[in-house]
Amino acid sequence: MAAWRERLAGVRGVLLDISGVLYDGGAGGGVPIAGSVEAVARLKRSPLKVRLCTNESQKSRRELVGLLRRLGFNVSEGEVTAPAPAACQILRARGLRPHLLIHEGVRSEFDQIDTSNPNCVVMGDAAEGFSFQNMNKAFQVLMELENPVLISLGKGRYYKETSGLMLDVGAYMKALEYACGIEAEVVGKPSPEFFKSALQEMGVEAHQAIMIGDDIVCDVGGAQRCGMQALQVRTGKFRSVLGRQVQLPAFPRWSLGASRLLFLFSRIKVVIFPKHQSTMWTFAVFYVTVF
Repeated sequence: MAAWRERLAGVRGVLLDISGVLYDGGAGGGVPIAGSVEAVARLKRSPLKVRLCTNESQKSRRELVGLLRRLGFNVSEGEVTAPAPAACQILRARGLRPHLLIHEGVRSEFDQIDTSNPNCVVMGDAAEGFSFQNMNKAFQVLMELENPVLISLGKGRYYKETSGLMLDVGAYMKALEYACGIEAEVVGKPSPEFFKSALQEMGVEAHQAIMIGDDIVCDVGGAQRCGMQALQVRTGKFRSVLGRQVQLPAFPRWSLGASRLLFLFSRIKVVIFPKHQSTMWTFAVFYVTVF
């Protein structure tokens, strides 16, 4: 316990992933992961600054926050860093007019963006929208540009819903990269700029923050490359076999119940969740050294 206090002594802010950490999406909007509503509430009552940092690109930020509230989370739009609003800032700053390959649920985020005569492609998790026709249209737009620009809202390989694992935008991004011979610009995790914007919103430095997520590459690896500490949860897309395949330094590992972590952060009473209860909001891997 003393070692944990020492390692977390300088932590002043917590970044939380949403999908697979707070809830699993699915029919009717999804279900909260057991223990997550209470854990977030207790974190927000602590002295720590808390921000949600997500790659969600099927819902607008307003729709996402509305869903979280219905599931019992006390959160606001101002507490969420999401890729679509960040992408809009980039498009305006660079004078880019996108062809949009996105989910209808997030299209409202781009209502004020000029999409005439596109000079780039923006893609998100379009789900059923990733048809041959739509992918080929994005391919054609890129191939017609002298300097093709492909912006991807995240680069996740897959995520978990209540019905099972689902392909994410990263798989389709790679297809367009390969076909066009280009490299996409990622807006979202694990982009360092995306993490830095979330840290700036919280008003903390990277070494004062910890990222909690279910993706070993986008959440854990991305945060560490920015100088943060990171935790992977045993929920959502967590897979121990895939975790061993990822090339990350051999940092110390512990299994840790959510409430014990909260105790270390804010001296709240400890209630340890059993490790074998995989539905609990249980932290599986704590990486204490950064890249």
